[in-house]
Amino acid sequence: MVIGFFMILVDTTIVSVANPAIKAALDPSTNNLDNVVWVTSAYLLAYAVPLLITGRLGDRFGPRTIYLIGLAIFTLASLGCGLSTSLTSLIVMRALQGLGAALMTPQTMAVITRTFPPNQRGAAMGLWGATSGVAMLVGPLAGGLLVDGFGWEWIFFVNIPVGIVGFVLAWILVPRLETHPHRFDMGGVVLSAIALFLIVFGLQEGEKFDWGVIWGPISVWLLIGSGIVVLGLFIWQQAKTRSEPLVPLDLFRDRNFSIANFGIATVGFTVTSMSLPLMFFIQLARGLTPTQAALLMIPMAVGAGVLSPFAGKLLDRIDPRFLLVPGLTCVVLSLVWYSLLMNADTPIWMFLLPSALMGVGNAGMWGPLATTATRNLAPRQAGAGAGIYNTTRTIGSVLGSAAIAAFMQARLESNLPAAAEAGSGSFGGDALPAPVVEPFATAMSQTMLLPAIVLLLGVVAVFFLKRPPTARTAARQEAPADS
Repeated sequence: MVIGFFMILVDTTIVSVANPAIKAALDPSTNNLDNVVWVTSAYLLAYAVPLLITGRLGDRFGPRTIYLIGLAIFTLASLGCGLSTSLTSLIVMRALQGLGAALMTPQTMAVITRTFPPNQRGAAMGLWGATSGVAMLVGPLAGGLLVDGFGWEWIFFVNIPVGIVGFVLAWILVPRLETHPHRFDMGGVVLSAIALFLIVFGLQEGEKFDWGVIWGPISVWLLIGSGIVVLGLFIWQQAKTRSEPLVPLDLFRDRNFSIANFGIATVGFTVTSMSLPLMFFIQLARGLTPTQAALLMIPMAVGAGVLSPFAGKLLDRIDPRFLLVPGLTCVVLSLVWYSLLMNADTPIWMFLLPSALMGVGNAGMWGPLATTATRNLAPRQAGAGAGIYNTTRTIGSVLGSAAIAAFMQARLESNLPAAAEAGSGSFGGDALPAPVVEPFATAMSQTMLLPAIVLLLGVVAVFFLKRPPTARTAARQEAPADS
């Protein structure tokens, strides 16, 4: 199960490194960075919308079955991505990849929740969290080497053998778990899909249309406002649905579940949005190759991969705030540190320092948040809870991708007024001309502060977590349910 989760994370980090190369190859005639960001946003949007129902599908038909279907779709879509000859076809294939990932992700958390009792779940989630650290290392490094050596297409082709191996192993080793009958709230699915699409499309394309009219009476703000209204209707419909709502709102009566969901939304926003300005700065303003840029991420990946299992084991015995507050704070500080270093004169080796601090922060972030969210879930609610948690994370990622694209373009046009009218290919795959470097670096530095501000809200939120029962108490509470 972890192999599939690893593949999803690697795919996201690989694409962030390859964005400049993809833009140069498939969108060389414009200077608007919003276009290439849709390669990430289409994936995240198709990933976010079905997550609520795919968690329930795992409960109904078994997490193993749904996981294998999702892995097959993801692997075939990877082939389609690599064979794409236009930005449009690549975006379509990325959306199909997102659908496969949506089928897979809740099953990994649900299997952990249903297999391990609460007093042992922290260690299991620690391993799950360590996967993100390893993916952060493998993704950028593999992406840099593949883009430099073979071309951007190979960041997708590499998924094919990994997907085949993961499929065979899951077929042989993952057990069939008990299934639970569920009704599916299709009205909720439609409302949530419409709301997410309107909000994300409005944010994503706002800068392109100067936050004004898109077509006829339809404006950017009308789309965003309509999306918020439909989201309100969705929440009202979920509260009124008595049979089996898509989002069981009673889960949010658990304070820790609610706060952990808010926290993971800020984490999703931050992790997705921070890589774009950082990679564009390092590759275009400083002239590093994708491989060299990826090497700067090694301290972060090693720190997260090594420390996450220890954080998971520790979490079974202590208040989660003792890990989450310093963990999230370290990530906020590392983003501000990156922003201060992003200029033309900083020695490249200095970017290793905030990378190391971010690795420490990641170890106290992924596993502890997931464990805190799922600790009190009953087995019957495992799929729904995992679906909500991963939906929240992915919604944060979608909003992060859309917001960073708009904010980055706004900062570029503020610091480089000629960017909107500049000649073709100014932000292509090669290093920028010397006169443009400093204002471009300033724009990327300012952009980097947006994810730092959002994650700071997550730091404030986790202060309000409630300490869970001790391991001994949790074991006693679990015994009657098991019997």
